Amino acid sequence: MLTREGAQALTEYKTWADGLTLAAVAGLPPGEAARERTTPHNSLIGTLNHMYVVDLIWEAHLEGRPHGFTARNVIVHPQIDALAAAQTEADGWLRAWAAAQSDATLREPVHFKLLSGKAGTMSRAEILEHIVNHSTYHRGFVAGLLHQVPLKAPSTDWNVFRQQHPAGAASA
Repeated sequence: MLTREGAQALTEYKTWADGLTLAAVAGLPPGEAARERTTPHNSLIGTLNHMYVVDLIWEAHLEGRPHGFTARNVIVHPQIDALAAAQTEADGWLRAWAAAQSDATLREPVHFKLLSGKAGTMSRAEILEHIVNHSTYHRGFVAGLLHQVPLKAPSTDWNVFRQQHPAGAASA
């Protein structure tokens, strides 16, 4: 079971990996982030917006409030600078949320409704693990798209994070 310390490490990792990815996309030539590509989310900016929207949906579930989205594939921020700022804020919320949890609260069930209307229940820890895994999965898509530019994608692997931010060291 995920502990409070593990939850904090995962949110620090997500913040770090999201930051590297967003910086790489922000450094692309004009138009590359929005350029249509063969990917489920149509572009780099589309994929990054999908990641952001899903983060907001799960944030709302964790807070027990409506999220207001009817789809996961919406472009909330078409410009990378605005998206990067919004994602940084969302990652900050998640880090603060994790810091406020205890091992016991991470085990608590959360009831929610998926966009499909289907009801679901997961523990707070499981939701956090899903948020982090979902972002990791889609950063992989972004890395593949960056190689098409061509640009070497940043390495956002857990082991790279841990080499730069050893367990027990100050926050990322």
